[in-house]
Amino acid sequence: MPLDPQRTIQELKELRALTADENGAQRVAWTDTWLKARSWFESKLAGLPVEHHFDAAGNRWVTLHGASEKALLLGSHLDSVPNGGWLDGCLGFLSAFEVLRRIATEFSGRPPVTVRLVDFADEEGARFGRSLLGSSAFAGTQSVEADRKRTDKDGIRLEDALSRCGVEIDRFGEVAREQKNAAAYLELHIEQGPVLESLGLPLGVVLGTKGVERHAITFHGQEAHSGSTPMKARHDALAAAAKLALEIRSIAGKHPDAVCTIGSVKTFPGIVTAVVGRCEATLDQRDLDAQVLAGMYREAREASERFAREEKCTVEWSRIWNIEPIQFHPALIERCEQSIKEIAGVAHCLPSGPLHDAAEVSRAGIPTVMMFVQSLRGISHNKIEDTKEAHLEMAVRAFDRLASKTLEWIKSAPPARVNA
Repeated sequence: MPLDPQRTIQELKELRALTADENGAQRVAWTDTWLKARSWFESKLAGLPVEHHFDAAGNRWVTLHGASEKALLLGSHLDSVPNGGWLDGCLGFLSAFEVLRRIATEFSGRPPVTVRLVDFADEEGARFGRSLLGSSAFAGTQSVEADRKRTDKDGIRLEDALSRCGVEIDRFGEVAREQKNAAAYLELHIEQGPVLESLGLPLGVVLGTKGVERHAITFHGQEAHSGSTPMKARHDALAAAAKLALEIRSIAGKHPDAVCTIGSVKTFPGIVTAVVGRCEATLDQRDLDAQVLAGMYREAREASERFAREEKCTVEWSRIWNIEPIQFHPALIERCEQSIKEIAGVAHCLPSGPLHDAAEVSRAGIPTVMMFVQSLRGISHNKIEDTKEAHLEMAVRAFDRLASKTLEWIKSAPPARVNA
């Protein structure tokens, strides 16, 4: 069974027909549609010389045993956001499956190194707001007590939704045992941004995932009548927040890959006839360099205090969530770059703004790298998400080259685990 990128594309279309509607993909984790997708994939395993099981967090593992117990991990996720695209997550997983099939054939079911395919559960966090759920359990970075009582829009608890799918959240601690013998992890993903398309390039090497600082910011002013309060006498909380919303552009603009976003603003009392007395905003800051990220946070905080004084207000900050930047493994970055050049001629290196399961695997000390394929218009998490089929074929072939180079790397000089 030689590598067949067209088969991967056809299977992606098959999955889309099974689990999407007129609004896009509907494979939200812990729903019946997601379970249907997982059952569909299981039917693809018939006749392959593999073992298959689910771990305690609902991650699916397909293992092709090799002469060495050292394992090359390949994977991504099948779940989607509501009304999502046809490629996000599932491209990486089904491409990895195609590579596993090729390896199984080439080595008559016994490759020199064990190969394991993983479908991480609930990468998106679309239903309960907890992204990377399955991969964080794998990495041992799960936050069970903080997560178990999360609820969806219908009031259903995360713990109960998992239980309905046969997963017990109290057993998440057992999942880290799947790390045993893991020597490297590779993941293919659509870029979800416009960089590769703007450069006219099909494929890119991912240097790592950006760190995130996410904060809630509340400006306190004074509610007052909009008709009777002179402009100079106002304590306008929205004015202070608006100044910050513009200032973060220049803060991010000092660094080539940094981004800062105020994505939510709520005003109180929120009526047309009142000066805003309280304004609640959220700030999301990202960069691959931890020092840059810390500096942007400091600058934004100082700016908020300055604008609060200017508008005769006060300001409070509280951290919503943060994660450190993850740098991928240099030896695998090099092999990824070589693989792309062999297929596409040119390889561009870039960081990932979105988080991915690969970041959690890397946090576990397992050498990791990702490969990106161009996204048309830079759009993802949307039914119009798309990539040229020629680029999809190139991505599968380049990813296969990367897997072969990594197998040789593991076989010839088994890499030391960072947290072994």
